[in-house]
Amino acid sequence: MPDLPDPAHTTDICLLLRAHAEQHWLLYEVVPVVRQLEQRASLPEDQLGAALAYLEAQWIEARRRSAVTDRAHAELERGDSGSLHDAADRYHAAVRRLRMVLARRVELLLAPSSEIAPREHASF
Repeated sequence: MPDLPDPAHTTDICLLLRAHAEQHWLLYEVVPVVRQLEQRASLPEDQLGAALAYLEAQWIEARRRSAVTDRAHAELERGDSGSLHDAADRYHAAVRRLRMVLARRVELLLAPSSEIAPREHASF
């Protein structure tokens, strides 16, 4: 019978995978839409509403993914520390920082006043 993996390593790896998946979603699914909306001059006016609706849908999915990542982090914190604990913890912290920066940008874009005047933001 094969040895079962150490539960501490399982939670470490689970958090690393969840954090990576969330980071990938933010960088490749949300950020491009945010950039496009922040550069409204390149976006036809008749597509603005659809782009904002798409961003809102992508952001809802991003928040769902962040909850899954945070649950994996909580599981890691409850269990025994494995050899990857520190790396998983640092990765989670980095993804949380990315999430917070992106949240501010998304909130500005989705605010009702954002349709009146485009906002300038630092590029990701």
